[in-house]
Amino acid sequence: MSIRVLIADDQALVRAGFRMILDAELDLEVVGEAADGRQAVASARELHPDVVLMDIRMPELDGIEATRQLVGESSPDDATTRVLMLTTFDLNEYVYEALRAGASGFLLKDVPAEQLAAGIRVVAGGESLLAPSITRRLIEEFANARPAEPPTPPRAFEELTARELEVFKLIARGLSNAEIAAELVVSETTVKTHVGRMLMKLGLRDRVQAVVLAYESGVVGRGRARGGVGGAAAAELAPDDR
Repeated sequence: MSIRVLIADDQALVRAGFRMILDAELDLEVVGEAADGRQAVASARELHPDVVLMDIRMPELDGIEATRQLVGESSPDDATTRVLMLTTFDLNEYVYEALRAGASGFLLKDVPAEQLAAGIRVVAGGESLLAPSITRRLIEEFANARPAEPPTPPRAFEELTARELEVFKLIARGLSNAEIAAELVVSETTVKTHVGRMLMKLGLRDRVQAVVLAYESGVVGRGRARGGVGGAAAAELAPDDR
């Protein structure tokens, strides 16, 4: 079955470029386009795409609010639609709000064609995706913006085992499953099991939400990102990472 994609961008040339790229992929189908956020929400609810390629800055309704309506306030029929945010800059003041709104990933508009297609597949498969440069800067922003007196962590953390909490903190620092496995001297399969249980207990959809929760709750203190998130601006696609 093909992955149904809706392209939302206020620039016609950008939409045409994305459509040309995606039409060349046998497993990807562009089911519609939208020129602003309101059209994106309406089209997504009508067409039920698997993934919405959502620009951040659009007229009428920006991509963040459109994402919030689709993901946070969606009806059961829209529950499977996932949003992959696109931006021109790797450091954008709206990245944090977009992730809080429920976006499953973030890529730059100048990402190579094959990585755009791969990113859509990753997000459609229920996983999260962030360009390493965005992840690194996001984590640094969280660390620097922490209040002097961090809030009390949610009670749900009490349900985590010591190892699950450790995995949670490593995810918040930007480590991939492979890097966590090396850090803890365990197999990647074991890490994936811990990640799945941790996400379930905390009621989180993916690793993106885990990073947001970690820094909002004060569970993770100041520190620099490690491992793969410190790489180049090209997207780091890791389908095995939940």
